Amino acid sequence: MALILIIILPVIAALLSYIFRKSLLWLSWIAVIVSILELSTALTIVISILNGGSIIVHSTYYFAIDPLGIILLMILTLVGTMASVYSVGYIKQEVENKVIVLYKAHQYFILLHLFIFAMFFAIMTTSPILMWIAIEATTLSTAFLVSFYNKPSAIEAAWKYLIINSIGVLLGFFGTLLFLYPTLHANHRGFVNWTLLLNNASAFDPFIAKIAFVIVLIGYGTKVGLVPMHPWLPDAHSKAPAPISSLLSGVLLNVAFFAVLKFKAVTDIAIGSSFSQMLMIFFGILSITVAAFIIFVQKNYKRLLAYSSVEHMGIIALGFGFGGIGSFAALLHMIYHSLAKSALFLLSGNVFIRYNTTKISEVKGMIKVLPITSVLFFIGFLAITGIPPFGIFITEFTILSAGISSHPVITCIALFSLVLVFTAIIKHIVKMIFGKSDESTSKCEISFLTVFPPLILIAILIVLSFFIPQNLQFLLHAAAAK
Repeated sequence: MALILIIILPVIAALLSYIFRKSLLWLSWIAVIVSILELSTALTIVISILNGGSIIVHSTYYFAIDPLGIILLMILTLVGTMASVYSVGYIKQEVENKVIVLYKAHQYFILLHLFIFAMFFAIMTTSPILMWIAIEATTLSTAFLVSFYNKPSAIEAAWKYLIINSIGVLLGFFGTLLFLYPTLHANHRGFVNWTLLLNNASAFDPFIAKIAFVIVLIGYGTKVGLVPMHPWLPDAHSKAPAPISSLLSGVLLNVAFFAVLKFKAVTDIAIGSSFSQMLMIFFGILSITVAAFIIFVQKNYKRLLAYSSVEHMGIIALGFGFGGIGSFAALLHMIYHSLAKSALFLLSGNVFIRYNTTKISEVKGMIKVLPITSVLFFIGFLAITGIPPFGIFITEFTILSAGISSHPVITCIALFSLVLVFTAIIKHIVKMIFGKSDESTSKCEISFLTVFPPLILIAILIVLSFFIPQNLQFLLHAAAAK
């Protein structure tokens, strides 16, 4: 029942937002209350799973959640709640500054709820076909959010996002159909689910299995943002409103990765794990290296964050490619990255509202203009670059350790790229935070609602860097073993 409820809640929120579309106050309250209800429901699901001793919960034949899904559910509800709360302050400020009108605000909240609904559906459905539909729905709902400000560059980014992702997800659909091949002889009626695919994976023709996984990895890898399927990502993430960018980078990329990992499990049973791991390593190191060099010459702080997401998706892919303890570290890295990157994108919204630019060269003296935002911004960037004692340092070190003996050259290239990313980001951020500020710039934070959400995310990131609860370790080990 709880799984059904958490899927229905964002739909109810979208309907209520349409009904009360003429009141920004009502739109704000709906967003906050429903997001808190979603978070509470998710916690109820997690607690019931841990207390019940079962790592898979079925609500109906069509909905279930496994350890990997539980991890993504926690990420989605937490980041979704913080993004919704932040949206209240962010949209209110944009309306007051006459950047947008009330109509755009109500459009924003409706699409926000539908976006969250699609992600919930994708990680909870037992059907790979329904999962594909849900992931495609995330593209349709967010395309209008990418073009939210109706600027030519934003509209161009939205079209690029829509076309590239639609082609990628279409490839994912074709690959999904190939994965259904072994079930044709299973005399099964109704929707094909993940359990059926796994049970029949051993009957999968090895040649078809390889082709199917390559197509799925390229298709859904487009949504993940792996190089060379990534061109849409920096444009979309840099043009969307800050709360949407936080969800795109902190949650949606993980949801797409979820799809890849589900098909990887089937492929590994059919032909062994070496083939899928080899592909993961290839796309992982390519993404890390390309992103590192682009970050070094980047001149836009939101695009810098976007390319950082490409880099970290590459790190996660590399972890799953190395396997073993690397898979465990990749899942933990996914959590750390979601917390840090979501917080940084929210904070970038504060910077954009105050400075009205995304150019790094035009943002100076943040520490005086936005003191709280600056401190959180600096901490977030230290965390995302893998500086100890933050958890990302441990996960990156563990992933590289998992690959040093079997893939020493790949590991050394990855290490060099990570050092390059650290150097580049520190160079950019120090100028923004500690450069000489323009005396004419007003000196105050935007509002409590635009500071509190990233503060919570950074605080949780710091706590998890020093202490990982046993229940979370249990879920990570269970998910890594799949």
